[in-house]
Amino acid sequence: MTDSILLIDDDIAVLRAVGAFFEKKGWDVFSELTGESGMNTFERTFPDVVLVDLDLPGIHGLDVLEQLRSRDTGVIVLTGDGDIPSAVHAMQLGAENYIVKPVDMAHLLAAAERAAEKGRLRRVNRTLIGQSSATSDGLEGLGMSPFMREVARQVSLVARSDRTPALIEGESGTGKRFVARLIHDLSPRSQAPFIELACGTGDAETIEAELFGREPGPGNGPRKPALVELADGGSLFLDEIGDLPQNLQLRLLNVIESRAFRRAGGSREIPVDVRMIAAATGRLQSAVDEGRFRDDLHARLGVMPVIMPPLRERTRDDMLALIRRLLRELAQTLPGAPNRLSDEALERLLAHSWPGNVREMRNVLERALLLSRGQEQVAGEHLPGELRAKTGPFDRRHNPLTMEEVERMHIERTLKHHRGNRTRSAEELGISRATLIAKIKRYAIPL
Repeated sequence: MTDSILLIDDDIAVLRAVGAFFEKKGWDVFSELTGESGMNTFERTFPDVVLVDLDLPGIHGLDVLEQLRSRDTGVIVLTGDGDIPSAVHAMQLGAENYIVKPVDMAHLLAAAERAAEKGRLRRVNRTLIGQSSATSDGLEGLGMSPFMREVARQVSLVARSDRTPALIEGESGTGKRFVARLIHDLSPRSQAPFIELACGTGDAETIEAELFGREPGPGNGPRKPALVELADGGSLFLDEIGDLPQNLQLRLLNVIESRAFRRAGGSREIPVDVRMIAAATGRLQSAVDEGRFRDDLHARLGVMPVIMPPLRERTRDDMLALIRRLLRELAQTLPGAPNRLSDEALERLLAHSWPGNVREMRNVLERALLLSRGQEQVAGEHLPGELRAKTGPFDRRHNPLTMEEVERMHIERTLKHHRGNRTRSAEELGISRATLIAKIKRYAIPL
């Protein structure tokens, strides 16, 4: 596979010059102006080499290096003449090399080739992807109720069926990505790449280029590797598969069936060994019934679908297992935060309805841990106001409300969760879009 490099520098002239040089040498090049966007691109592309300037706006170059030190990718730092001590410190943190500006292209190419080769050698026995493993809690992290034990059994069976595509269905935020990662980590592919694509972001042309890549040519721009290619030997997680443009659904089906693909603008069939893991909000069958999704692709993906229930349908023991797992995950990134909850905080967490499901709970816990840093435990005062409130539509105490008041509040919360998206809100509420619009007008719900 072609070597790839991620350039992170706030100097556009440097990005253009270095990028053009490496493209002429046949490298795949990704460029970003800030450390934050650079890390996002790294998580999406997993390049062989990262070239990062130390003096970046926002996240400093040394902080980027710190985040990359365990990711099995070669890091080269850029520095000015007056910042050699920082470059030496970067080498101590694990950088492969440092380059002093102005850049000597021949020196940089030699350093990049050495870094890429070291990365290939490390990946013989180590995973390419440096994300945290979902198996830290194993299948027990899903919950202990009979229903969630059955979900765990299905996940285990799907994981062992190495070549069978997987489909995970459930409401937004129910932990579908966690299950996708768990399937990958429990499979024989666990030491190979786990690559993700959000099928609902971008237009059809952008998604096609991401998924299937493109060959260089007039109007095409530089060569772009396909995600199905980057995931070769591992798993490709297709989030919100129901939003995949219809003209790409047949191409995806062909990749699953033939285990080969063709880049846009190319004529050569490229063999790939990749396991497709797809996730859909709600039931994908609804999209099939509406004519938005191919029935044959649905059938191929849904050999053994895994259904993730919303938190409101899970037992107290399931909720406790989820809270424990999230606290352990968050504690790794929040040093100084307490590792236990007060009785009051725990009861309020268990009593909440969690319309945003696991995603909402994770956000609430992360905020609470940040607010309680340096204290022995997370207390009720560290929770958001809606959880601390003594009365409310979801509080255990009786609060007289009419059915219209309950309906209005539920619609308002659902719209807020979906950021005003009426189509998705109507699907979750089980009513038509026209009915939802009529109720929004009736109750004068602001958007």
